[in-house]
Amino acid sequence: MANVLNTDKQIAVIAALAEGSSIRAIERMTGIHRDTIMRLGVRVGEGCTALLDSKMRDLSCNRLEIDEVWGFIGKKEFRLKPGDDPQFGNVWTFCAIDAETKLVPSFKVESHRSTAVTTAFMRDVASRMRNRLQMSTDSLRAYRDAVEAAWGANVDYAQIVKVFGHEDRDEHRYAPPEVIGTEKTIIQGNPDYSLISTSYVERLNATTRLHMRRLTRLTLAFSKKLENFRAAVGLHFAYYNLVRRHNTLRCTPAMAAGIERTFWTVGELLEAAK
Repeated sequence: MANVLNTDKQIAVIAALAEGSSIRAIERMTGIHRDTIMRLGVRVGEGCTALLDSKMRDLSCNRLEIDEVWGFIGKKEFRLKPGDDPQFGNVWTFCAIDAETKLVPSFKVESHRSTAVTTAFMRDVASRMRNRLQMSTDSLRAYRDAVEAAWGANVDYAQIVKVFGHEDRDEHRYAPPEVIGTEKTIIQGNPDYSLISTSYVERLNATTRLHMRRLTRLTLAFSKKLENFRAAVGLHFAYYNLVRRHNTLRCTPAMAAGIERTFWTVGELLEAAK
């Protein structure tokens, strides 16, 4: 059981998970059984989610970028068959990032991108802010209704619409379509046109895929249970906000946002998540 591991081994396991190692790789490196690693990761990940929920309150962010990352549970949507586990298929991780401090104030994991889910996420983000801010998203239709429902007129909101070129998908099977242009569309309020962007949140998506083995493309390390995926996301964003040094900031996002004064260690994160 995970609770009989000594503290040093628990720290080694959590640090490896947070840096993107797979469960079987950690099993080979540490000699700890993969089921024990899984139980520890889920317990700590759920604790990290609760920890962030309590810390990310009354924030003074000025410029948010919001996007969602696709993944899957068990098998991809197009491979589903009658009788498969109902939690199998697509999974979407909504996340927001403060463009100035690189803080991730909120995230949400769901199996679809409906207006109801997007609205619930936006309301959660809005509940954590103390001031009016500028927000940028991509052109997902659900964002417009969600922003209006969550923020009303108290936000300066714009969308980035990407224009894709046409490619022969047989020759570029695993490559995304080429972006040949972008269009900035002001939806409401008076956003600074020069600051309308989703560059930071897209870079965050790349960091998330690098540090979450379950989201690495073309891998066998995908999640088999939604609860495990949610726990992994909670661990990742807690590590990102509180522990990992951001090179351009020279501190953690939580320090840049004034939430914390010093770097957290993995051991402190482990203790706080219990």
